[in-house]
Amino acid sequence: MQSVTIGNNQAGQRLDKFLHKFMRSAGTGFLYKMLRKKNITLNGKRAEGSEILALGDTVSFFFSPETFAKMTGETGDVLSDVGPSVDGINGNHAAGREKAEQYVHAYHVLSGSGISVLYEDGHILIADKPAGVLSQKARSSDVSLNEWLIGYLLEEKAFPTVELRTFRPSVCNRLDRNTSGIVLCGKSLAGSQYLSRHIKDRGIQKFYRTICVGEIRRETTLRGYLEKDSRNNKVIVRENTGTMKHDHQDYIETVYHPLAVSGGYTLLEVELITGKTHQIRAHLASAGHPLIGDHKYGDSRTNRILREEYGLTYQLLHAYRVELPAFDADSGVKTICSPCPEGFLKIMESLHFSGNWD
Repeated sequence: MQSVTIGNNQAGQRLDKFLHKFMRSAGTGFLYKMLRKKNITLNGKRAEGSEILALGDTVSFFFSPETFAKMTGETGDVLSDVGPSVDGINGNHAAGREKAEQYVHAYHVLSGSGISVLYEDGHILIADKPAGVLSQKARSSDVSLNEWLIGYLLEEKAFPTVELRTFRPSVCNRLDRNTSGIVLCGKSLAGSQYLSRHIKDRGIQKFYRTICVGEIRRETTLRGYLEKDSRNNKVIVRENTGTMKHDHQDYIETVYHPLAVSGGYTLLEVELITGKTHQIRAHLASAGHPLIGDHKYGDSRTNRILREEYGLTYQLLHAYRVELPAFDADSGVKTICSPCPEGFLKIMESLHFSGNWD
């Protein structure tokens, strides 16, 4: 028999979801069959799979060592990486160590990129991502902020390697590669659930800074529908006609507030009411105010001039501020800011935007 004691990063989820992560080579039918036959039990009793796991629960497996190793995806009797304690299994942790070393390597690869930590507690981490770094992998060979996050936590001894089997800290919102600023990350299952829940219900307010083409004198709310153009890796904004949207369209809402106007450009603060792919870039372009440096949605002539004069080679967009709702009864709303990067400030100065906009 092998048994697992449920820890903080496994508690709060359904038993069947946990089993799929823990026994990654086992199919759904096999798992439910084992539950019915009591080859898998919860706290010594038969389980259906829909039970919500609690801290300290015990999940037991009545398999041969060979079957257990096969279902968990390990070679031989390698200790399965889960929870604060696993009984009845011995091994050398080779697979877990190798994976952990890959994350730590990714952390060191990106250590010189300018990533920094703006806020961290036991459940969440808020990172400041520089332009040019991926939030998440686009290809298997990529190294992204997601790998940096896990490597950072392992290196700082803030996350035990044994937890990687059934929970991995992760980025909860994505920024385009060349968009800089705030990225929200879950360190624990509770932290990931908190961020995901409030992102979904729009409880987290997200504000961006950008410079766009044209002069904007008043705050404006844009509404419409976003349609993906997968062939060209773009999105198309359709006008809000008041009719029902199509299945392949997403409702979008963007609020922008002008901070300053100079020489045919506007420094904007943009609030994302919804958060869809390329929303700010496409929505402002559809309104006739594309972001400077944006080669996908912007004005080619303006971009060429800015590239030649100021070296701007990508869209100037920075995730500047987030306001997070209370995590629990003892905490209040948190406001986290990421100062605009040096390159952004230099272009502001070159375009004669004066004043302190922090």
